Amino acid sequence: MKNSLISSLVVLALLSLSRVSFSLFCSNRNQDSATIVVDQSGHGQFTKVQQAIDFIPAMNSIWTHILVKPGIYKEKVIVPPNKPCIVLEGNSAHDTAIQWADSSEVVESATFTVNAENFKARNIKFQNTYNENTRRGDVSSIKPALAFETTADKVSFYQCAFTGVQDTLSDLQGRHYFESCYIEGAADFIWGGGQSFYQGCTINASAAILGGLAGFITAQGRKSETDTSGYVFNQCTVVGTGTVFLGRAYRQYSRVVFSKTYLSNVVVPKGWDPWKYIGREQTITYAENQCTGPGADMSKRVEWEKTLSRAELAWLTNVNTFVNQDGWLQKQPF
Repeated sequence: MKNSLISSLVVLALLSLSRVSFSLFCSNRNQDSATIVVDQSGHGQFTKVQQAIDFIPAMNSIWTHILVKPGIYKEKVIVPPNKPCIVLEGNSAHDTAIQWADSSEVVESATFTVNAENFKARNIKFQNTYNENTRRGDVSSIKPALAFETTADKVSFYQCAFTGVQDTLSDLQGRHYFESCYIEGAADFIWGGGQSFYQGCTINASAAILGGLAGFITAQGRKSETDTSGYVFNQCTVVGTGTVFLGRAYRQYSRVVFSKTYLSNVVVPKGWDPWKYIGREQTITYAENQCTGPGADMSKRVEWEKTLSRAELAWLTNVNTFVNQDGWLQKQPF
């Protein structure tokens, strides 16, 4: 306990330096960084993740590592806009999880919410278990229940897992990068207006819970021709149960691209759905590029699926041109 107290005081001293002057930029990678340990057994500074977030000073500009020891942390966590420069790290997504069960207002149901820029997570699972015990086919009882939500720019994830049933990952706004992550759900389980790149991720469509109805992987919400948002899935894997559409249009200019991705037979032959924009599909940008697997057969796809030019594909499927234009990924700690 004494050592934990001393460590807390050291961390507080480091973090207090960031109160003097705030910059939109975080300190260089691991230089001048601070570490906070969260451990349910009491061998860290805190036993709850939210306690660690609350401990970080407002307008923080020092990269702060929150190391979460193995366990299931049953709590709802919010990172407010004035607390940037955080790295959240678990032991692995198999043994370290933040879990809650809520289906209140859609954007308020999230187990974990990030509203601060320059946030990085790795080796941790985010779960919303609200719909966990839904009987197969009892669609009316399934509610929006978010595992994770972000409205911030420059947010990245490595070897993380996101599990839920409906609206699992609320990728709402800002530039985001996902690498080697696992994302599970049945209905619109990756949704919002984010500008995001999914690299080497596993997408598990657990649509069997819908009792014969097809689910939807994405519901992307691009609003206009000048809106730069969209979801790109590069070298990913789509598996699951039941059947699933690759996406449906959450907004008029919805944009989703699957590139060099393995599509299993869970993908419905039509591939895509215009939702409420029937007759206005010309503004929707849904495309596939060099995908493989039984679900990649495009012979029965919707007629309005886009064939992108080589230049368009080159821009969208390159992480550095689509989301990392200013090199923010390289500026985050390893």
